[in-house]
Amino acid sequence: MAVRLTRARTVALVATVLVCAVAAWIWREPMAPVRAGMALQGWWIGLWEQRLVVGDHRWVYDEREAADPAAPTLVMVHGFTGSKENWYPLAERLGGHYRLVIPDLPGWGESQRIDGADYGFSAQADRLAQFLQRVRREGSPIVLLGHSMGGGIAAVAAARHPHVVARVGLIDAAGVRFRDNRFGIDVLAGENPFAVDDAASLQRYLDTVFHDRSVQPAIPWPASRAVIDWRIAQAPFEQQVLDRIGRGGERFLPGEMAAAIRQPALLLWCRQDRVIDPSAMTLYARQMPQAIQVSLDGCGHMSIMEKPDDVAAAVALLIQRGTSR
Repeated sequence: MAVRLTRARTVALVATVLVCAVAAWIWREPMAPVRAGMALQGWWIGLWEQRLVVGDHRWVYDEREAADPAAPTLVMVHGFTGSKENWYPLAERLGGHYRLVIPDLPGWGESQRIDGADYGFSAQADRLAQFLQRVRREGSPIVLLGHSMGGGIAAVAAARHPHVVARVGLIDAAGVRFRDNRFGIDVLAGENPFAVDDAASLQRYLDTVFHDRSVQPAIPWPASRAVIDWRIAQAPFEQQVLDRIGRGGERFLPGEMAAAIRQPALLLWCRQDRVIDPSAMTLYARQMPQAIQVSLDGCGHMSIMEKPDDVAAAVALLIQRGTSR
């Protein structure tokens, strides 16, 4: 009996220590459980986290090898307030056909942010080009996919560095003077339409970027509280970036630079996009007449999460029609 009691007390003590350790972990880093859950999701679909210092920034990115070493390398660049995890639904559907490299852009997610640094279209495109030079492999052409803000960055990088980017896909991409909508008007008025400071604004943010509520990521409490607190802390940085890409002199730089893109290209939009109005695709197409144009129905700004099967098919079409460099 004494042995059983001792074992029971030991188990209870270990459990208490573990609970306290987890509580301390959450208290010190409220987003830690959320990030751990996302990392588990990435591991489940075969992605492995990597870290690389390029220039003056530390990049954190996910990578998955292809079955064929000569398969194209797909580099996927997220949008404003986004992260590498936004690409997971698409990554899952691409199977092992391509090598995948999915970074958090400098300043975002788990990659390094430097106070006072420029995180606009031009500076980020140059950083991205340096990153591509480091991760590229001989015989594996780079297919650069950019979503939203990441699409604008990808457009500038592809235009400036055609020797690195073999093909480019712009998905719901920022960087042109699209038809006025509520989002664009608010940005020009100095606001951040994506701002989150409570549960109601978190839901409003999700409703703005997703057309279909059934595919919105579930963020139950206490994860929702951690996400809200995180977004509150990010508000000054988000405004700083919007000042450059939404209201500054380079807000239309991607559309201007797109005329220099000669690589095989893809333009993809959702008809219900309430952030970057679908009229943007027509504007980009005028600059990139070689681009495949894909218009999807029943999805909003987050096509890569709402319609990953259709986006995967469009990416495959881009690669099939493209030519290696």
